[in-house]
Amino acid sequence: MKVDEMLSGARDAMSVKKVFGEPIERDGVIVIPTAKVGGGGGGGSDNEGNGGGGFGLAAKPDGVYVIKDGEVEWRPAVNPKHIIFGWQLVAVVALFVFWRIIR
Repeated sequence: MKVDEMLSGARDAMSVKKVFGEPIERDGVIVIPTAKVGGGGGGGSDNEGNGGGGFGLAAKPDGVYVIKDGEVEWRPAVNPKHIIFGWQLVAVVALFVFWRIIR
């Protein structure tokens, strides 16, 4: 695969359609899903034209825009793992502080 072909594929993969999903309309409410998208790539060759390259792409849900009665509202995607980890961190710090106080 030539570098130009790889870059063309990367450009197609990282289009705005990957970040903003197709709008969904129900009962006068429009919902537009969004995602965080990131990627990277690299390649190389030698003097004989031997070489290669690669590209990676990652996406995760970010939230939705809700359009209702002419008002736009942002609703972030909630990841329960982040909430649980946050409370675990608070509990560990609280236990450490409690231990230091009673010592």
